[in-house]
Amino acid sequence: MPADRKALMGIDVGTSGVKVVVIDREGRTIGQATVGYDVSQPKPLFAEQDPEDWWQATCSAIRLALARSDRRGEEIVAVGLTGQMHSLVLLDEAGAVIRPAILWSDQRTEEECAYLRDTVGLERMIEWVANPALTNFTAVKLLWVRRHEPENYARIRRVLLPKDFIRYRLTGEYASDVSDASGTLWFDVKRRRWSDEMLTALDVPSTWLPEVYESPEISGRVTEWAAERTALCPGTPVAAGGGDQAAGAVGNGIVRTGLVSSTIGTSGVVFAHADEIVRDEQGRLHTFCHAVPGKWHVMAVTQSAGGSLQWFRNQFADAERAVAAQTGRDVYDVLSDEARRVPAGCEGLVFLPYLMGERTPHLDPLAKGVFFGITPRHTRAHFVRAIMEGVAFSLRDGLALMEDLNLPVEEIRVSGGGAKSGVWREIQAGVFGRPVVAIEANEGPAFGAAILASVAAGMFDDVVTAVDAWVRAEDTAQPVAEDVDVYRQAYQTYRALYPALKPLFRAAPSREHAQ
Repeated sequence: MPADRKALMGIDVGTSGVKVVVIDREGRTIGQATVGYDVSQPKPLFAEQDPEDWWQATCSAIRLALARSDRRGEEIVAVGLTGQMHSLVLLDEAGAVIRPAILWSDQRTEEECAYLRDTVGLERMIEWVANPALTNFTAVKLLWVRRHEPENYARIRRVLLPKDFIRYRLTGEYASDVSDASGTLWFDVKRRRWSDEMLTALDVPSTWLPEVYESPEISGRVTEWAAERTALCPGTPVAAGGGDQAAGAVGNGIVRTGLVSSTIGTSGVVFAHADEIVRDEQGRLHTFCHAVPGKWHVMAVTQSAGGSLQWFRNQFADAERAVAAQTGRDVYDVLSDEARRVPAGCEGLVFLPYLMGERTPHLDPLAKGVFFGITPRHTRAHFVRAIMEGVAFSLRDGLALMEDLNLPVEEIRVSGGGAKSGVWREIQAGVFGRPVVAIEANEGPAFGAAILASVAAGMFDDVVTAVDAWVRAEDTAQPVAEDVDVYRQAYQTYRALYPALKPLFRAAPSREHAQ
């Protein structure tokens, strides 16, 4: 085929849908498609999806992206995979799905976390897998299945993560990568292999777990069966890829020390590259393997970042949705316009974005969302901006912990849906007290997966070289001095609220028993 027709594909198995991008040899997006699906919440605290929905959405999105890119399957020289981390996929002897996947946002596993804290202990978990037991991690979800669904547990022969289930369908291979595996609580992050100690402590057979690769390595090739369903070419190499945060960081160019990203998607993440392993002994930050071979990253997570604004949109933004429908605009753009009319600090209104509990820095699944300081002056627009500011304050919590670990922060790059909002970029600049840089490509983790595929295809020697060629800065939001002072005071109020309210969070009726 002509060299200028060659292209890469990135597939992102997200929480709300599968996104597929097609990238040309210059790193430009020439086609993309997203096919959505829903999250099932059969009980309070539960969040599940059917992996078969991911596969059907993937097949549809691949075909749409190819059509929109004017490329045929045989012109895709490699595919990269990424997706939501932590979510538990269980397969039986025949490779069939046993039960719906338990998602990263599912909060049913606090008792399993307590069990691990009591039996293994925080110190040994940090030593073995570099992270504490959290309700989000894969291992505790498997313990929940063992305890509550023994009939399903008895059928398990394979345990996979979301993108790795799609890999299995594409290639027939059971494989993962070091960055995604790091979020399972079974992975020795320092040695970049499964942890024999943790698997033994949890009595989990190592045969259930996939082979692990570095992110730009080839992990398998598209089968004839998958090619018929996706329009890809049989034999197309599939890179190991990465968890959505590591792949998104590659797409943002976070591949050198000093570079940090702030991502606002459903969750929020502050992500820092590290040349050597860095661990928070209290477990408030996650330490995972990076998608750059031989490197690591440190990550702070806000459970409900963009998810908080989505909640407001769904419950209270009928007027904005009507305006958006009449004007053909995105409802989030309408909400951002409202937020821009409100001064920094929201005239004393502060929001805690703990709708789904919180990870960094509190590690508290019982934390809850709060609006504080409401007065008659506050309008709907104040509440919208307070949500944006509260999410930025939560991300600043993570940034402060990284600085405490002496991780250099030389440049902050913003991404995710939140980066599309000019006012949210400006809020982050003001809250962080430093400029924030937006990247030209806005395809998120799918773009990073395509970069990893380019290395697997031999187009670049390594990930850093590929990033230098393809990742370009587009816009910089500068902090406004007066806003920085206002945010500094508002942040102190924000910081004081959680310890004051923590006893009330624990005394409140459990969401598990809510009707």
